[in-house]
Amino acid sequence: MGQGSQPDDEAIAGRVARLAEVLLARGEQLATAESCTGGWVAKVCTDLAGSSAWFERGLVTYSNAAKRELLGVPAATLDAHGAVSEQTVQAMAQGLLCHSPAHWALAISGIAGPGGGSAEKPVGTVWIAWAGPGGWCRQQCYRFDDDRDAVRRQAVAAALDALYERVQVAA
Repeated sequence: MGQGSQPDDEAIAGRVARLAEVLLARGEQLATAESCTGGWVAKVCTDLAGSSAWFERGLVTYSNAAKRELLGVPAATLDAHGAVSEQTVQAMAQGLLCHSPAHWALAISGIAGPGGGSAEKPVGTVWIAWAGPGGWCRQQCYRFDDDRDAVRRQAVAAALDALYERVQVAA
């Protein structure tokens, strides 16, 4: 998704419906661990009737303590790289798979603003990780524009799009 793209609620719901269809057909489940999106991915997943058949759980791990306690993110990772980093979201996604029966995990951590950014990690920096069967894990950094709500909305859409692409082609 390019910067400035603003998916609306209907577009996000469409993304969820596509993902749900594939997961249901394969008998697989998704779990989420969210920081800057505050449970928005879990919310749009559970907005879909029947989501309990494919959505296993959603955790809002906003604090570093929650990331450590609920997902097993090592304190050393958080200390060395920060909450908004490739290493942290990878640990979040992999930890979620270890702490749930889900087949797929999606983890998000970012700086939605309006404050909290730095030269190295400006407002709009969002790291997303996806993990799945066979030890597969991928992380990607995004830089989204606009206000807090827009950054979060774009992160939700990007996370769902990339997960759908992977789930659809997974053997």
